[in-house]
Amino acid sequence: MIVSEIFRSLQGEGKNQGRPCTFIRLAGCNLRCAWCDTPYAREGGEEMTVTQVLDRVWLLRGTHICITGGEPLLQREEVLKLLEKFDLHGYTVEIETNGTRDFREMQPYASICMDVKCPSSGEKSDLALLAFITPRDCVKFVVADEDDLLYARAVMSRCEIRGEIFISPVEGSDYRAVADQIVEENLPVRFQLQLHKILEIK
Repeated sequence: MIVSEIFRSLQGEGKNQGRPCTFIRLAGCNLRCAWCDTPYAREGGEEMTVTQVLDRVWLLRGTHICITGGEPLLQREEVLKLLEKFDLHGYTVEIETNGTRDFREMQPYASICMDVKCPSSGEKSDLALLAFITPRDCVKFVVADEDDLLYARAVMSRCEIRGEIFISPVEGSDYRAVADQIVEENLPVRFQLQLHKILEIK
């Protein structure tokens, strides 16, 4: 598999925000989001075997894993092999995905965080995949402006989403305006700032 980086940090978003976590960031992405905060992961990376990844993770310690990207599901077969090994060793795993690749094969081994792309990103997720989100999974809308929030509201109104929903403002956008609108409309979401950006860590 092609790995951009493996590191320890705090989970900055989603259901496990604030939890110590080992991140496996895979290289390669099929989207080019306007506000992407990891453009370096789109290309390059280091070729590693599943065993080498496991060894690196073991040295970093910790039992909570986040597989992210780029778009990790572009390396589906390798990710499945890795998940099977993590499952055998008792790790808890979550996968962050842009919602353009079917994730159902991964769900027996990992929770899913589907990042639904809003208009400001310049990209689109496959909304049909929302039907496969379970209560152990979550969905995230990264919003830059009112149009993005309107889009998120429209998606929530026409798609049944069984997992928890997060609204996360793009770094530098008007956080208070987003929070006020969520409260005013009583949206069924959790407002969330990206903790790693606030702490200026990975």
